[in-house]
Amino acid sequence: MATLFENPSKLQNAVGTHLGYSDWLEITQERIDQFADATGDHQWIHVDPERAKDGPFGSCIAHGYLTQSLVNYFLPQIVDVQGISMGVNYGADRIRFPAPVPVNSRIRGSAELLKVEEVKGGVQATIRVTVEIEGKDRPGCVIDTISRYYPQERRSQGR
Repeated sequence: MATLFENPSKLQNAVGTHLGYSDWLEITQERIDQFADATGDHQWIHVDPERAKDGPFGSCIAHGYLTQSLVNYFLPQIVDVQGISMGVNYGADRIRFPAPVPVNSRIRGSAELLKVEEVKGGVQATIRVTVEIEGKDRPGCVIDTISRYYPQERRSQGR
């Protein structure tokens, strides 16, 4: 269950805390192949199971950027900021891929709120998401995401 914040200003009180975990997600060859088709990255370590058996990882592995892109799938499962008119993915400060994500492995996101700042019209939160690989010591991805949350405008009573 996602950590709930009633509004963006409530994020400030949670800086330095662990926000939780997403559900596990299996990384299938079909998902890897679809990502390869979408990006044009058909390197054999991702899409050729026969050749990859004899490669450095013993099987196909997910693209690093596929693993990174799944952070957008994991974050809403981990954190829920309410009372907003919109949330915007503003970017990332750091990203690393410490370990390959083998085909048919399961991954999940784990998140920690690093920093919260006021920005024009809203709040900017830096959340470190660690993409864990089930049964492995090293994560597949660690990324410091930057999200902006814009509160709902209050309507005046007399209108």
